[in-house]
Amino acid sequence: MNNATSRALLAQLIAFPTVSRESNLALIDFVKDYLAQAGVACELFFNEDRTKANLFATIGPRDKAGIVLSGHTDVVPADGQAWTVDPFSLTERDGRLYGRGTADMKGFIASVLAAVPALLAQPLRLPVHLAFSYDEEVGCRGVRSMLAELETRFPLPAMCLIGEPTFMRPVLGHKGKLAMRCRVNGFACHSAYAPSGVNAIEYAAQLITRLRDMGVRLARPEHHDDRFDPPFSTIQTGTISGGRALNIVPSECEFDFEVRVLPGFDPEVVRHELQSYAGSELVPEMRRVHPEAGIDLQPLSAYPGLATEPDSEAARLLALFSGSSDFGTVAYGSEGGLFLRSGIPTVICGPGSMDQGHKPDEFVSVAQLDQCDAMLARLVAYMREPAMPAGGDPRP
Repeated sequence: MNNATSRALLAQLIAFPTVSRESNLALIDFVKDYLAQAGVACELFFNEDRTKANLFATIGPRDKAGIVLSGHTDVVPADGQAWTVDPFSLTERDGRLYGRGTADMKGFIASVLAAVPALLAQPLRLPVHLAFSYDEEVGCRGVRSMLAELETRFPLPAMCLIGEPTFMRPVLGHKGKLAMRCRVNGFACHSAYAPSGVNAIEYAAQLITRLRDMGVRLARPEHHDDRFDPPFSTIQTGTISGGRALNIVPSECEFDFEVRVLPGFDPEVVRHELQSYAGSELVPEMRRVHPEAGIDLQPLSAYPGLATEPDSEAARLLALFSGSSDFGTVAYGSEGGLFLRSGIPTVICGPGSMDQGHKPDEFVSVAQLDQCDAMLARLVAYMREPAMPAGGDPRP
């Protein structure tokens, strides 16, 4: 088998324009073929249209709990951004590797694939699983079908390491997220007779103000968790549209908002309060003018937060592999909460920084990729260690 370096593999992965709106199958086929050359079988979990797939593979014994190395294959668009290099062709310059997805998060996937020959060089006492997903960037949608299948199997993996960009710092937590769309249906009329209409924009403004008030309450010191930045749950309205002309009372208004919550706080609390406010105070007032007026809330996406305890076995192993026990959290989300909800303790550590993710001229440094290779080398060495003494727990 070709012992390709992580840098060479990253160049090949970047060449696949796996923007979430497009298929990722060409990349998945590349990874499948790469593993097949090494004698590693893969399972694919397709979406309904069979235009995208998750990939799952196991190296080592299948009757023991092992470690999952997980990453998402989709990237955000490069359209409309001022790139100075081709986003889908790897460019090396001044110790940096440029391209869409280099940091978020094909750099980690490249390092994992580069470690495959080492994983196969000697028998492993515990398995290493590879889990590569689709549609993470649009609400962590793709991985769910793969996790649903894993939940039916025994034994479950004992740990998942997600290689999101953390600048190779060990991370144990992130916030959860709920994204919602609110549609306000009013009643149009000439603006000279505004009281005869139901102004959808004005009612949307009241809902947005209510969301802001809830956000102010969540920011109170008694709700803080200083492990996170910011140390409280947040609510923000991101887009709004409505109205056709200044002299027409607007009959429609639509806005999207998101709730990013500390682990342990249920974002449905926000949704329920807004729904209750709309149903008890605003809708009755609207329908006194027009009986078909109303307010509709629809979920767009959601994923749970992650909070792995620093004294857990997963955290101990992350410290061993990463070479640091200076645990932190990240502001962005990941698939980690979904793995944890499936019963798989999860941690995060990967090359690059999210400061570069989603931006033009996204990059990962060569040094960061080398550090990731070194972390995975330590993981491989651990998986080859002699079995524990009688009475010990063989799980990592």
